[in-house]
Amino acid sequence: MPVRRVLPYLAIAITLVGLAAAAASLADALAPAPAFCAADGCAAVRASAWARPLGIPLPVVGIGFFASLLALCLLGLPRTRRAVAVAGALGALGFLALQAFVIGAWCTLCLVADLSALAVAALVVAGGRAWPPVPRAPALGVLAVAILAVAGPLAFAPVGDVTPPAPTPPAGVALPEVIAREQVPGKVTVVDFIDFECPHCRALHDRLERAIDTAKRAGVDVRVVRKMVPLARHPGALPAAIAWYCADRQGKGDAMADALVAAPTHQLTPDGCEQLARALGLDLTRYQQDAASDEAAAHIARDQAEARATGVRSLPTIYVGATPFVGAAASVDDLVAALTRQ
Repeated sequence: MPVRRVLPYLAIAITLVGLAAAAASLADALAPAPAFCAADGCAAVRASAWARPLGIPLPVVGIGFFASLLALCLLGLPRTRRAVAVAGALGALGFLALQAFVIGAWCTLCLVADLSALAVAALVVAGGRAWPPVPRAPALGVLAVAILAVAGPLAFAPVGDVTPPAPTPPAGVALPEVIAREQVPGKVTVVDFIDFECPHCRALHDRLERAIDTAKRAGVDVRVVRKMVPLARHPGALPAAIAWYCADRQGKGDAMADALVAAPTHQLTPDGCEQLARALGLDLTRYQQDAASDEAAAHIARDQAEARATGVRSLPTIYVGATPFVGAAASVDDLVAALTRQ
C-alpha cells in the first residue's frame, strides 16, 4: 500500500490517542483526586495558573482540537485540516515550553497530548492534498472509538465530592499522640496537616471551611489547629507556611490560610506572601522579623516531625476529633457529619 494511503489512518490513530489523553486529563481536573495522572508533575501542572485560562480547564481545549481534527481527517477539507493541525502543533509547542520553563514540571498526560498534536501535524502536512477519503464503515468505527476515548475516562473518574462514608478508627485503637494532645474538652478539634501549594489541600480547604461554618451555626464549638507540612517539590509551600506562622502570631492565622489558598500558586513567594500580609492589615515590621527568625523555621520543622509521628503519608490529611480524612474526596456533608457527631 502506498505510503500516502497509510497517512490518514496513522493520523487518525494518533489523534485518538491524543483525544483519550485530553479526556483523561479533564477527568483528573474535575475529580476531587486524580485517577489517571497522580505524579508530582501532573499535580504541579494542574495547580498552575495556566491550567484554566479564562476559567476553562485546558483539557477542554485539547478535546475540542482533537475532535475537530478527527472530523477533518474523515471528511476532507485539506486546507482547513492543515490549518487546524498546524495551529494545534504551535499550541502544543507553547505548552511544552510552559511546562519546561515556567511551570518547571511535566504532566504525563499533557506530554502525550502535545506530542500527539505534533505528530499529527507532521502527517497532515506530509499528506498534502493527496489524502484519500476514509470509507464509511471504517469512519463509523473511528467515531465509535472516539466516543469511548472521551466518555470512558470521564465515566471512570468520579467528578465532584463523591466519597465513601468517613472512616473511623477501629475500636480500642488509640489516637496518635499528636492528635490526642490537641484535643480540648468541650470543643471539636480539627487538626489540619496542610501544604498551601498542594492542589488537593487547596480543594479540601474550602469544603472544610463551609463545613465548619455549618457546624458552628448548629452550636458546635470548633477549634482548628494547622500543622505546616510544606513539600519540597512545591516551591511556594515553604514561603506560604512561614507567612501563615507570622500571621498566626498576630492572631490572623485563619485569614491568612484563606488568603493563601485563594492566591494563585505563582504568588506564593516571600514577596507575594508579604503582599497578602499587607492586605490583611498585619504589622509588617513584626511580620518581617518573625519571617526571618529561627523560630519560624523551628516551628515548621516541629510540625513536619509531628506529621511523621502521626503517620501522615499523603496530603491533605485532617483529623476531625477522632475521625481521620486522608485525601481530598471528603464532601461538605461528610465533614459536617464528623464535626457534629463528636
